[in-house]
Amino acid sequence: MARRPAQPDDREGLAHVVDLIRETVPPLHPAGIPFVAAPAAVALLGRNRKWIARPAMATAAASALFFRHPKRVPPAGEGLIVAPADGTIALVDDAVPMPELGLGDQPLPRICTFLSVFDVHVQRVPIAGRVRSVVHTPGKFLSADLPAASSENERTAMTISTDAGHDVGVVQIAGLLARRIVNDAKPGDALVLGDTYGLIRFGSRVDLYLPQGSTVKVTRGQRAVGAETVLAELP
Repeated sequence: MARRPAQPDDREGLAHVVDLIRETVPPLHPAGIPFVAAPAAVALLGRNRKWIARPAMATAAASALFFRHPKRVPPAGEGLIVAPADGTIALVDDAVPMPELGLGDQPLPRICTFLSVFDVHVQRVPIAGRVRSVVHTPGKFLSADLPAASSENERTAMTISTDAGHDVGVVQIAGLLARRIVNDAKPGDALVLGDTYGLIRFGSRVDLYLPQGSTVKVTRGQRAVGAETVLAELP
């Protein structure tokens, strides 16, 4: 019996299912591909040995979960500063910024976001502007939820200058398990609000230093969604 050719309704239904899968299952950040591909290959080669295949597949699935890169839609509005990462707001205070940010030696409003190993670990651009500097500083690997982690841990500090003349500092901080910070931005780059610019693995923190007069919109303990949660508004 001849097979019925696919009808337009069938193709539309299949396309809808594919779109639903894409919306439900976030893509993988390129930095995570080796961490997923290696254990997946081990599982494939050892598929006839459950004691090899099952742990390898579990490792591949956990890595895919960690390196997920969901699509985000930033809010519309002038002077809004969005969360640079998913996580819990660990600190909202005033602090002297890291020297490498070049933001002076006076305390500035600071918002710290702690990322557990279960959070999305890509970093998003908190404010549109041009990169003034990117500086990596070696350091310790204390637990990222400790206050001392800001100044003592390994970190990468980036300063963004907005078209309105404001400077915002964003610092990626390694944590207890983190051993690698990725920042793809370079001085002179024009950054778009909410775009992905970096990644930290595995468990970390991101500190945000704001201009004086900024209005903070979050409190300690609140959950933040990278690129979507408004953390503050520029003066």
